[in-house]
Amino acid sequence: MQKKIFGNSSTARIAILSGLIFSLALFVSFSAGAANSVGCRVDIDRGILPAGGLHKAIVKITLDPPPASRPIERPAVNLAIVLDRSGSMNGEKLEKAKDAAIEALRRLGGADLFSLVIYDHNVETIVPAQSARNIEWIEARIRRIYAGGNTALFGGVSQGAAEVRKNLNRGYINRIILLSDGLANVGPDSPDDLGRLGASLLKEDISVTTVGVGMDYNEDLMTRLSQNSDGNSYFVESGRDLPHIFAAELGDVLNVVARRVHIIIECPEGVRPLTIIGREGRIRGNNVELYLNQLYGGSKKYAIVEVEVAGGKEGESRDIALARISYENPFNKQNETASAKASARFSRDLNAVNRSMNVAVAKDYQLNLNVMAQEQAIILSDKGQKHEAVQALQNSAEQLRDFGLQNNDAEMIQKSEEISQQAEDIQKQGMTNKNRKVLRTKSYQMKNQQKSN
Repeated sequence: MQKKIFGNSSTARIAILSGLIFSLALFVSFSAGAANSVGCRVDIDRGILPAGGLHKAIVKITLDPPPASRPIERPAVNLAIVLDRSGSMNGEKLEKAKDAAIEALRRLGGADLFSLVIYDHNVETIVPAQSARNIEWIEARIRRIYAGGNTALFGGVSQGAAEVRKNLNRGYINRIILLSDGLANVGPDSPDDLGRLGASLLKEDISVTTVGVGMDYNEDLMTRLSQNSDGNSYFVESGRDLPHIFAAELGDVLNVVARRVHIIIECPEGVRPLTIIGREGRIRGNNVELYLNQLYGGSKKYAIVEVEVAGGKEGESRDIALARISYENPFNKQNETASAKASARFSRDLNAVNRSMNVAVAKDYQLNLNVMAQEQAIILSDKGQKHEAVQALQNSAEQLRDFGLQNNDAEMIQKSEEISQQAEDIQKQGMTNKNRKVLRTKSYQMKNQQKSN
């Protein structure tokens, strides 16, 4: 078949290759920046869009941070651990939680700050914010923690934030790690309450990572707190996994290469932003605004936006989106910027439109649609609509499978099988506590482009 297309003509090969390069140049723009700067890239799901009429397109903005620096060069960290010591934590869970806190302490350096707050029905600061070099004294304090009563989760996070605030304006990377195995039952206790707290902390450049242990914690509350403060979220069934989770989280915290990241996506006349997929953000007229508290070395983050494009004339080319990012470089404390844009060409040839698909963008878009289906399944199941929840997952699995088959993508086919199994499990036994926690946590990790535990 290839011989029929290309024949023996080198001229034909060059012409086709030139066309492909031209098409690629139209729908992707990349700003690499300096070696230690954040790169910005804008892609569209198709390099050629239909001429005339109104059409939906997918815009993906990718932030490409530089690799992590050597430990001696990294920014100092201001870490507060907020530890649930309610009665249900008694035994192995609490012992492993203490081991994890000590392991986190040992990974810090002398320039870093460490504090630790414990809570049951009361809140107590057992390690006020201080240099992490005071290892022996801090370890002894942690080892003396014992299990107590109920769960004042909101108060624990608030007190952890108070310890971080003691050194808020000194250029540290600020992070709270919250661990809980139970329901918040003292003080504010709803996802909305903790979501508002998370949003407030984000404005102070404080991110909260949540670690839920076992089957009794409120995953909606924990993921909302993480999402609104731009932190990570983890679910572990056993306390034995806690040291591993804390090590993974410290790997991120100790590798921050950009902070206070502000993204503005500008759409020109004829392009209207419709929806932000997966991330929290704001659409104002023809502009889209997003905010990320921190970027980690070598770990790309992206945002996806659905836009409506007024089709141009046959052969016309037009800019579709311009992305501008600004952020603070934590190494030199300077504000830096980057920008990139993407364009598309218009054609009445629908075959050319389909051939111009950017498979990577379409894949990430499909995966984020699957996240939305998982979240919808949770909502439907909570309402007692099991059949509808199963159907939502089955429909998503079918879309993933079709994409995988069309693009020879084994990962998408495997993901389809995973979602089909989730649907089958819910059909047989309903939405179990474990299934709900797995769905909620993994859907958030996907939206946040977080490495799963």
